[in-house]
Amino acid sequence: MPSRASPNIVLILADNLGWGELGCYGGGALRGAPTPHIDALAKQGLLLQNFNVESDCVPTRSALMSGRHPIRTGCLQSVPPGLPQGLTRHEITLAQLLSGQGYATAHFGKWHLGDVPGRFPSDRGFDEWYGIPRTTDESQFTSTVGFDPSVVDLPWIMQGHRGEKSEGVKVYDLEARRGIDADLVDRSIEFMQRKAAARTPFFLYLPLVHLHFPTLPHPEFAGRTGAGDFADSMVEMDHRVGQVVRAIDDLGLADDTLLIFCSDNGPEFRAPYRGTAGPWSGTYHTAMEGSLRVPFIVRWPGRIPAGRVSNEIVHVTDLYTTLAGLAGARVPQDRPIDGLDQLPFFLGQQDKSAREGFAFYIKNELRAVKWRDWKLHFYWEPQVNEGKGKLESPYLFNITRDPKEETDVLVYNTWVLGPVLKLVKSFQDSFQKHPNTPPGQPD
Repeated sequence: MPSRASPNIVLILADNLGWGELGCYGGGALRGAPTPHIDALAKQGLLLQNFNVESDCVPTRSALMSGRHPIRTGCLQSVPPGLPQGLTRHEITLAQLLSGQGYATAHFGKWHLGDVPGRFPSDRGFDEWYGIPRTTDESQFTSTVGFDPSVVDLPWIMQGHRGEKSEGVKVYDLEARRGIDADLVDRSIEFMQRKAAARTPFFLYLPLVHLHFPTLPHPEFAGRTGAGDFADSMVEMDHRVGQVVRAIDDLGLADDTLLIFCSDNGPEFRAPYRGTAGPWSGTYHTAMEGSLRVPFIVRWPGRIPAGRVSNEIVHVTDLYTTLAGLAGARVPQDRPIDGLDQLPFFLGQQDKSAREGFAFYIKNELRAVKWRDWKLHFYWEPQVNEGKGKLESPYLFNITRDPKEETDVLVYNTWVLGPVLKLVKSFQDSFQKHPNTPPGQPD
């Protein structure tokens, strides 16, 4: 098996899994959906209480794959089929860096970073891929009254290999939606088995489809909880994660595999698929803590201490730099890379994160800044499409003492403006030297 100098990397990314859903984050059975497999995983490694992502699927995935905030890369929001979208080929993906270090790379799941030749996963550093190029709600298209396939691209589950043309496998409809996570996990396990037999280090990126709407369980899990489709899907997701963990352990790869399970966004807010962020307010598509904070668990037996919990700030861009460094790759030096190397923190070599804060944009608007225990909002929109717009006087919250962001305390703590606005200035000054990519820019 690979030596610890080149450990396998398995990254499982749930879709719109809120902070409060899992048992190890205070949910589980309380949500009608026990999550024993993920709860057990949390006890085997490090659980982060303050892991932060972007506001939407595309921004988060672009930040993960590029190590750069979406405002830099132009990946600002989900875009309908047939319109320019995704990471330009100027960006150097995490898969490209790992591939350059001799890793076998595979993507099984939702890509959402380009749906034209040149931008599919197999064009961007992955040896093979299977899944959907865009968003999950497209599975509803063909069953919608009035759907006209002559004016909208049909949604497809696709597959591809490096150096070959990606192709459609089958139409992504509601039946395929129910079965896709089972297919993704089966392919993931088969990939790991192949690479273990070949003694090749691998990077498996598994962006699951659950719990994105329409949140519909596999037929084998339908009715399992008695609490509805959402809870049934939660139980299925926990089972799928358990399958992957068990495969790693059965293959004898556990000690040589860094395994991450996390979410791309805060909870679903569309009825009837309502999620929860636990003690935090808000859902994805907002700048509230319920949007920013999501579950994160990392396991590497013998290297990452088991049973550790931390409230230190980590950002999704940090995964790019951390995993690249783990594999011995050098991140690009010709552009700003926002991710920080968190490996010493993950390994328990230091108690503190390498990060104190970050700027948070939604599309082109600087909505908020997190810094230490503070959160400064420049816009106020606690619920999607329900906001005051830009504030003349920003709101400041201490999110340790006021986790639901209910009491503005700026007038008593104006000193916080100094370090926060310096952070913003430093970040925005870099736009002048390295101009941001506009959305929809062609390669």
